[in-house]
Amino acid sequence: MKNTTSKPFGIRDKLGYLFGDFGNDFTFILSTSILMKFYTDVMGLSSALVGLVMMLARFVDAVTDVTMGRIADHSRPTAAGKFKPWILKMCVPVAASSFLMYQSGLSNAPYGFRLVYFIVTYLLWGSFCYTGINIPYGSMASAISADPADRQSLSTYRTMGGTLAGLVIGVGLPVFAYDKVPLADGTVKETLIGSRVTVIAGIFSILAIVCYLLCYFLTTERIKYRHEEKQKMSVRQMLLSAVKNRALISIIAASVLMLLAQLTMQNMSAYLFPDYYNNATAQGVSSVLMVLGMLIAGATAKPLAAKFGKAEVSVAANLFAAGVCVVTFFLRPANVWVYCGLQTLNWIGLGIFSMVSWALITDVIDYAELKNGVREDGSVYALYSFARKLGQAAASGLSGLLLQVIGYNNNAITEGVAQTQSVKDGIFNISTLVPAVGFAALALVLWFWYPLHKKQVDANVAELKKKREENG
Repeated sequence: MKNTTSKPFGIRDKLGYLFGDFGNDFTFILSTSILMKFYTDVMGLSSALVGLVMMLARFVDAVTDVTMGRIADHSRPTAAGKFKPWILKMCVPVAASSFLMYQSGLSNAPYGFRLVYFIVTYLLWGSFCYTGINIPYGSMASAISADPADRQSLSTYRTMGGTLAGLVIGVGLPVFAYDKVPLADGTVKETLIGSRVTVIAGIFSILAIVCYLLCYFLTTERIKYRHEEKQKMSVRQMLLSAVKNRALISIIAASVLMLLAQLTMQNMSAYLFPDYYNNATAQGVSSVLMVLGMLIAGATAKPLAAKFGKAEVSVAANLFAAGVCVVTFFLRPANVWVYCGLQTLNWIGLGIFSMVSWALITDVIDYAELKNGVREDGSVYALYSFARKLGQAAASGLSGLLLQVIGYNNNAITEGVAQTQSVKDGIFNISTLVPAVGFAALALVLWFWYPLHKKQVDANVAELKKKREENG
């Protein structure tokens, strides 16, 4: 391994890495924001069935994520690096497969065909194409710089890239994808229009490709591995090592809980604003306020993490987010703008953790190298990515199941009726209580189980630096 410094780390790398997650989230956040709503309300599938498919797909990811991690780790380095070439190879497939999921023209096809189409396109996008680009992209952070401060900057900029994509999607979807439709009782209901979702998905796919290309051309991999130097661990050895790695297992548990909380909020927003508050426009405003919360978090996360430690700051941030969710549940604001204000506070707490979360995984990669004597960026990141997908699956499966339990009527649009009050109340309860439990549990995992608090991280960085200097 050698460190090349022909291009010093700087703003180009930060912006390039930002655009990478911007591209990722043009398809990922779109799926968490609208895919379940699209397939229940437009395509007419059962919410429980949609959630089940999303959850079972993660078992496929158990194979594809680890496989992609191994492929990335053992790829022969090129002039562009080990991980960057995959950005170029996979940007078009991931964008095209995302667009295929939102084909409203098939809404009148037989039920079985719609279900099979959903399963095939969802697996194609999430388990193969998205995996093929996201794992090399995430692994690339460790190759861009070995400096902890640089990695924290990459984590912050990555989170801001996802936040910007969330802003574009959060504002654009409610404004363009919904329309006011009169119901049989004379009232007006905010309704998702399938053909508009198809067009929006196509536009976002094009924008995703542009962002990926910017990521490729702006970033530089500085940590180079000579191919023959790389010690190879078998998949079995890697998994056995992972099971014994307390830092990795605990961060995996933390990631599942984070995604369960965060994506439940995002999934349920597509139901909360148009169904509970009958105000899809407020969903767009909420997305703007989310960015405000993330900007506040971005300004405070790095200095707080430097002073107190990434894990320590994350614990406090998640406890704050859990507290806001509990307060919102008991207040049950009738005014949608009061709810949006409380949600902004929630995003500040979540945002602080999000800003440091990607730097946490680079700490885990360093920890694994010290334990095993082998640098396996792609493999460790693959396991972490799979954990995040487990959280995504848990959120989708739980949201779909709970919607079914409260009696959500996925045929309300075609029947021209609104959801009952008990269903609306159930939507509000899911939107607040599930995230509250997830954030609180996440804080407990990071404090009591995760071992890489500030003192240990500083010691690991110093030891690795010494080893690399000795090895030249």
